[in-house]
Amino acid sequence: MGSRETLDSAAAARHARFGKLPERIRYEDMVEEKAATSKDPARYAYDPEGSWMSFSCLAVDLGL
Repeated sequence: MGSRETLDSAAAARHARFGKLPERIRYEDMVEEKAATSKDPARYAYDPEGSWMSFSCLAVDLGL
């Protein structure tokens, strides 16, 4: 009978600590909506001086 009492007391301790689930969170509370910003034309404009930085070339990497 001693092990049964130990199991019951352990189960009671677990139930006291974890017996109740937390309150549900609504989907509306988990999602944040932000207005979209318009595209910045300067960000996507072609820059011939800086365009070389976006390419990877083995010869350039090796300094040839």
